[in-house]
Amino acid sequence: MRAGVLACAISAMGLSPKFEIPKRIGVGLAALGRPGYINLGREQHLGGRDEASMQAQAFVVLDAAWASGVRWFDAARSYGKAEEFLGAWLRERGIKPSEVCVSSKWGYRYNAGWRVTTDGEPHEIKDHSLAHLRSQTLETAALIGDYVDLYQIHSATLDSGVLDDEAVLAELRAIKAERGWRIGASVSSPAQADVVAKALEAGGDEKLFDALQVTYNVLEQGPHDALVRAAEAGVDIIVKEAMANGRALECAPLVAKAAELDVAPDALALAAVLAQPFRPHVLSGAVTADQLASNLGADACARRLADDPDLLAELMRACRQDGAAYWKDRGALAWN
Repeated sequence: MRAGVLACAISAMGLSPKFEIPKRIGVGLAALGRPGYINLGREQHLGGRDEASMQAQAFVVLDAAWASGVRWFDAARSYGKAEEFLGAWLRERGIKPSEVCVSSKWGYRYNAGWRVTTDGEPHEIKDHSLAHLRSQTLETAALIGDYVDLYQIHSATLDSGVLDDEAVLAELRAIKAERGWRIGASVSSPAQADVVAKALEAGGDEKLFDALQVTYNVLEQGPHDALVRAAEAGVDIIVKEAMANGRALECAPLVAKAAELDVAPDALALAAVLAQPFRPHVLSGAVTADQLASNLGADACARRLADDPDLLAELMRACRQDGAAYWKDRGALAWN
């Protein structure tokens, strides 16, 4: 792996990797840091939703990840107690900042009040203002600041105007220079490809974004070409929702191909992303140790797909969904 952001560089110049991450799969805490989320079948895998139970379950998954060689963990200010859980686990386990890669995000505020459902109130509230960036940076720093390697705008869109806000962009440059945190942006909308292109322009000749986190999976393949261009420009690509919040596991061609190849459907779904030419790092959204173990089977499966481009292309063609339909379906997912 090149010495990019997810090689966890700690040099202020961004040149010296802290260590080489042994896997391109990390653990995202979107579903572990709060009682409610939109993944399908969540109620089948989680027991108590009180804070103590959720923290205990997060620790179970984090311990399993660490034992399996996972060294990258992704959180956000709006993922409930995700940063708090992660920070507590890192310190209780005596893990040094030099031994782990941590990414987090600012830009949304958690609004669910530790409830699974909110009677129509938004679970998260977007605020990409300079004041919010500054306040959330301090909050992140207090919880996991010694560990942070990458700080991302949460769900940058063209409509929010954050990529044109010179005050925010200047503050992000200052954070990079003063705290040594790399800077990224996550993207989540039907216009992902356009946002990726816009992000590549941010900062002019002085590139601002070291990494971009996008939604990409066997169903939603829209940003593929934009991600290839971003990777060629030296930006690290992170993929979230690689199983489409569980919907990929309901894709008949994927399930059939997994049976034919004698692999778990979730491993095949993740492998199809790992095998893409833009060489992404991929987040697992596992909420149990068993789910994580199955997800990690994607490593071997991805090598098989990379060695057989025709097989990969066939799978992607068979599973692809229209972009507008994909995002409409995602928007209809219920918090559970």
